[in-house]
Amino acid sequence: QVQLVESGGGLVQAGGSLRLSCAASGRSFSSYAMGWFRQAPGKEREFVAAISWSGGSTSYADSVKGRFTISRDNAKNTVYLQMNSLKPEDTAVYYCAATDSDYDLPVRWGYDYWGQGTQVTVSS
Repeated sequence: QVQLVESGGGLVQAGGSLRLSCAASGRSFSSYAMGWFRQAPGKEREFVAAISWSGGSTSYADSVKGRFTISRDNAKNTVYLQMNSLKPEDTAVYYCAATDSDYDLPVRWGYDYWGQGTQVTVSS
């Protein structure tokens, strides 16, 4: 099992930046593919970004490509989401997720473990 705790959410103006962090504890962090998802009020949870075990491969939703960057520090058991050029439509609860993967590739679905979420609000 792995436990995930997100932090770094908050209120920011459009065009601003935030960096989310997700601290993991439990089994070896470096054996998990990691991802970020978000859920806006009244909408389904959606994929945002994913990163492979080693951090060498990443994948992004089209809506955030070029603005968001996912990264990980396996020595610190932490994954990050740097969010730049934020828009009001980025407002959501952001969730960190982890899953076992047979390959060192980013994973866009089928996650096993989830954090409790952190609120990001972008004002216009």
